Amino acid sequence: MTVHISDAQRRARLAWRHNLAQPATSAETAAENLVALHATDPATVHLAAHARTTAGVEDALYTRRTLLRMLGMRRTMFVVPTHTAPTIHAAASTTIAAEQRRRLVKHLQQCGAGDTDWLTDLETATHTALTARGGSATAAQLAADVPRLRTRLVLPQGDQYVTSRVLLLLAAQGRIVRGRPNGTWTSSQYTWHTLDGWLPGPLPALDPATARASLAHHWLSRYGPGTITDLQWWTGWTLTHTRTAIAALDTQTVTLDSGQTGIVLTEDVDDVPEPPHWVALLPALDPTMMGWAGRDWYLGPHAPALFDRTGNPGPTIWIDGRVVGGWAQTTDGTIAVELLEPAPTSEIRNAADQLAAWIGTVRVTPRFRTPLERRLAETVTPHG
Repeated sequence: MTVHISDAQRRARLAWRHNLAQPATSAETAAENLVALHATDPATVHLAAHARTTAGVEDALYTRRTLLRMLGMRRTMFVVPTHTAPTIHAAASTTIAAEQRRRLVKHLQQCGAGDTDWLTDLETATHTALTARGGSATAAQLAADVPRLRTRLVLPQGDQYVTSRVLLLLAAQGRIVRGRPNGTWTSSQYTWHTLDGWLPGPLPALDPATARASLAHHWLSRYGPGTITDLQWWTGWTLTHTRTAIAALDTQTVTLDSGQTGIVLTEDVDDVPEPPHWVALLPALDPTMMGWAGRDWYLGPHAPALFDRTGNPGPTIWIDGRVVGGWAQTTDGTIAVELLEPAPTSEIRNAADQLAAWIGTVRVTPRFRTPLERRLAETVTPHG
């Protein structure tokens, strides 16, 4: 007998599993239940966690170090539970590191700046300089210690220094990590640390195929049912790697309201209970918004207003598993909202005011601006 999972049931699963109908007890739990927190925009980490738990992420990131900022799926920055970092590193980061290294060597050769041996020597010198500074330094400090990091590449897409690309490589290789930002929680300028100085030891080496299967299992447990296309998009894997990872798991195909075939873990075919009513204001690039390639079942027709031209979502308003509008912070700190379909305005206004109070004096401008967010951010709040 074919199992069918409706859109309503998918929205119920989303509510429970992403801590939107019931808060998480810690930032670590919230991150694990989402598999990873998107961190391309630093503010997303804090806003996404706040939408799901009263516990902040600063302590987990920088004191307990139970969360780790790292490059992962789709060459995207994430914050992940430290204990799952080895899986993500083997399943995604190592491939990214190899690809980025090949690209950098190619650009070095095109510009006559160096070759493979030159880059290897620069990576070693940079790591040595970081260690010599006690395992902690800014990019500027490292460039002062290792002048070759200031090597300039003149490329058709624009001139650039190798500093950020070498640091990205060392991070993707699992040798260094980003620590606390040099500013507020919206800053993207970090102090760098040696990984074995930041954590008790290096990331253990895992078999990539085994790691991909483990990551696919984790994603299905939090986002299933999903399609092969959803998982391939979310991970950034090849289709072959995606299919091989799924084949290693105990899964079952199901039909979806869209007419597509979905995949769930075999132990996860039963319906979940209907969640209580919930309202959430989620940030740009929120993990729930970015969980699937096919989004009609929760996004509806609202993509043109809520996404930029390259497919990055802005801040969204959710009610009971559906996106109903968007929001933005104005210059005076007010959270301005706009509904794209009928919804209870009083509940949304209350949630917006609570979010504004929590953000306080910090000003949040998404890295990727969307049409609705830009327009709302320019709203003049009436006073008096």
